[in-house]
Amino acid sequence: MTEPHPLDPLTAAEVSRVREVLEADGALGAAVRFCYVGLAEPDKGEVARHERDGSAVPRRARALLLDTASGAGEDALVDLTAGSVAHRAPVDPDAGQVPVLPEEHAAVRRVLAADPDWRAALRKRGIDDPAQVYLAALSAGRFPGDPHSGRRMVRVLAHWRPDPSAMVWAHPVDGLMAYVDLTAGTVRELVDTGAVPIPRESGDYDDPRVRGPLRTTQRPIAITQPEGPGFDLTRNVLTWENWSIRVGFDMREGLVLHRVSYTDGGRVRPVLHRASLAEMVVPYADPGPIRFWQNYFDTGEYQLGRLANALELGCDCLGEITYLDAVVADGAGDPVVLPNAVCIHEEDDGVLWKHTDPANGSRQVRRQRRLVVSFFSTVGNYDYGFYWYFHLDGSIAFEAKATGVVFTAAYGERIAPYASEVAPGLAAPYHQHLFNVRLDVEVDGPLNAVDEVEAERVPIGPDNPHGNAFRRRARRLRTEAEARRDARPELGRTWQVVNPGARNRLGRATGYELVPEGAPPLLADPASAIGGRAAFAARHLWVTRRRPGELYPAGDLVNQSRPGAGLPAYTAGDAGVDGADIVLWHTFGLTHFPRTEDWPVMPVDRCGFALRPSGFFDRNPALDVPPPEPGHCRADGRGAAGHGPDAPGCSRRGGGADGSADGGAAAAPSRSSSPAPR
Repeated sequence: MTEPHPLDPLTAAEVSRVREVLEADGALGAAVRFCYVGLAEPDKGEVARHERDGSAVPRRARALLLDTASGAGEDALVDLTAGSVAHRAPVDPDAGQVPVLPEEHAAVRRVLAADPDWRAALRKRGIDDPAQVYLAALSAGRFPGDPHSGRRMVRVLAHWRPDPSAMVWAHPVDGLMAYVDLTAGTVRELVDTGAVPIPRESGDYDDPRVRGPLRTTQRPIAITQPEGPGFDLTRNVLTWENWSIRVGFDMREGLVLHRVSYTDGGRVRPVLHRASLAEMVVPYADPGPIRFWQNYFDTGEYQLGRLANALELGCDCLGEITYLDAVVADGAGDPVVLPNAVCIHEEDDGVLWKHTDPANGSRQVRRQRRLVVSFFSTVGNYDYGFYWYFHLDGSIAFEAKATGVVFTAAYGERIAPYASEVAPGLAAPYHQHLFNVRLDVEVDGPLNAVDEVEAERVPIGPDNPHGNAFRRRARRLRTEAEARRDARPELGRTWQVVNPGARNRLGRATGYELVPEGAPPLLADPASAIGGRAAFAARHLWVTRRRPGELYPAGDLVNQSRPGAGLPAYTAGDAGVDGADIVLWHTFGLTHFPRTEDWPVMPVDRCGFALRPSGFFDRNPALDVPPPEPGHCRADGRGAAGHGPDAPGCSRRGGGADGSADGGAAAAPSRSSSPAPR
């Protein structure tokens, strides 16, 4: 059997082996559950040596355990190569709790069904049977003065479920919240501000009475690649055009990309060592006693990777698709295979470059293509798609797509300043979806620096008598404190990652540019509880020295974490980042003031960023892309009017006798696991 690459995700057999080793070491008991199992990634230097000369790298796995009887957490490091436990340490409950377990939701249902005060509160609202409410057991957060701080807690909201098939989000049971101790199995506090009418209108978006008859106007769109896709996937290494990407998956972060490089003139040039969605937080704006605490860290608290969807051809992905399964661990520490968790395909992306020259009569156009690597995850009421795009011109983009159902409340005078009414009597509180991507950059090598680049207006003066001048301003970000930055869209601010030791043909440092969208960061007051726990989201950019163990912008243990963890702690020493092994942390996202059009299910909303070469190449790297063949618009092969074989076509070289254009050979086809839709 071929040995795994040091960055390959854990296999099902390795997950089982983690459990066996921990059991043999006495770490497991009847009440101990697994909250996380994942690869403990080796150091960048170890990976480089392995790739250079095959040096052995020990396989290690990390496991987070929870003793449900005592509430104690444990952090364990298992050496799979040696078959032994390398390290075990208790989790400090004051620092935070291990992630939420899916089975804890069932425990909450049992606790509340047996609680007389909860049942009485439901009866006040006309609900006699606790089984007729859907319970959302939600991460409790951490607030000053909480007497239960340090215990494993959740806060619980309810929605009326008149029948098992009801879309419960349409029927919030408002004015009621339970604070539940998961270890003791008791309700520590019940907040009841008084019964309010439960909205009754159906939210079932699949009900013909709600949506009306289905449209009959749509005609089929068939995406085919008769020779197969242009990418190849071999043992987790994905190659396409000049790109090479090592594809991984983690139970917490989901899709993880390693060793991203671009082959330029036969030379393999690294761009990223590691890239992942390291955290996301969804803070809500309702300050009332029932929902002031609603702030969810969907990565660190709920683990996006564990919640990945099984994607379906023709529904989630179109065309020649290759799917990858993912392996996670359940509460018993046994492997669970998530089928079709990752979707890989290529797609047309419009015009790549085009020019019609009036001087020599040349007419040239090239089509852009992109390689798409994506996954979808469902966290309660919301669904999120995460898409990495790789383009022919050396650019990279990331897009997060938010859809699903908005969290709801009863609409009234108190909540009106902080929520939208999306249906009669139904409120959707204002909130944000803030994502943080960790980019372990390696632009032309391990030592990089960051320049902040923006436009500068030049005032009228002796050197600018007509006032038309403006210029490019760049400054080097030299320390971690100096590199906590905000986007300034009105200045066109970007951040250029450069390699001071590599030069292009003009003698300038090679680089890649991070282009932010510049939407609002965290809007909560910096002095608030969430402002302290999600400080990463208050800035669009952080730059840190790369250090072992610093993987998550809100800290390692996010569930009920104390303020100041993560990036504030990582940057407290204000280390230098000029010409160092550095990591960029980029926050972006959506500020959601829900519309009536977002109910009963929300059309996809998008946000993201781009990484584009800036001085990395000596010229446009997509000059060798061949011209498209004409006639792609008609299924009968005749082509659209003006684009047949005898028409001018997509490209004509000026002065050429036959209108031909130079172009490279087509990419070799590779296998795909799923056929194109028919």
